[in-house]
Amino acid sequence: MASSTAGATERRGIPGAQFVEDVETYLTQSGLDVNSALSFLQERLQQYRVVEMKLLAQQRDLQAKIPDIEKCLDVVATLQSKKGTGEALIADFEIAEGIYSRASIDESDSVCLWLGANVMLEYSCEEATALLQKNLENAKASLEVLIADLQFLRDQVTITQVTVARIYNWDVHQRRLRQATGAAKDP
Repeated sequence: MASSTAGATERRGIPGAQFVEDVETYLTQSGLDVNSALSFLQERLQQYRVVEMKLLAQQRDLQAKIPDIEKCLDVVATLQSKKGTGEALIADFEIAEGIYSRASIDESDSVCLWLGANVMLEYSCEEATALLQKNLENAKASLEVLIADLQFLRDQVTITQVTVARIYNWDVHQRRLRQATGAAKDP
C-alpha cells in the first residue's frame, strides 16, 4: 500500500489534501518524522480555516447582495408598469438607519442606481433592468462558485483531519510495538 496522491489537486488557490493510505511510506517519501508531519498538517488545517473564514464572509456578502439587486429590479419593474397610467407611485424609502420617509414618484423614464464607492448614475429603465439583471446573474454565478469552493475546502479539511488521525494512531501503534518488543527482550 502506497500513499495516494489522487486527491492532491488544487482549486482556485486552495491546495488539495493528500489522503495517506500508508503512513510509513508517506513519512519515508516526505522525509518527515511523525511530529514534523503532524505539525505540517496542523498548520495546513489552520490555513484551511483562514480560507474558510474568508470564503464564508464573501458568501454572506453575496447572499445579502442578491436580495438587494432583486428588490431594485422589482422597483424598476414597478416604475415601468406605472408608466403611461398617469398614476404616481407612493414609496417609503430609508433616509438613515431606521428613519423612513414617504415619497410620491411621478412618471419617469430613468432611475438612479448606486454603483458603489459613493457613485450613482442615471440610467433609462431599460438600461437599469439590463444592468441589474447582469449583476444578479453574476452574483448568483459567483455564489455557486463560492459554494463549490467551500465544499472543496471542507473535503480537504476532512481528508487532512483523517490523515492526522491516521498518523497519530500509527505512531501510537508503533510505540506499543516497541514497548512490547522491549518488554519481551527484558526477562
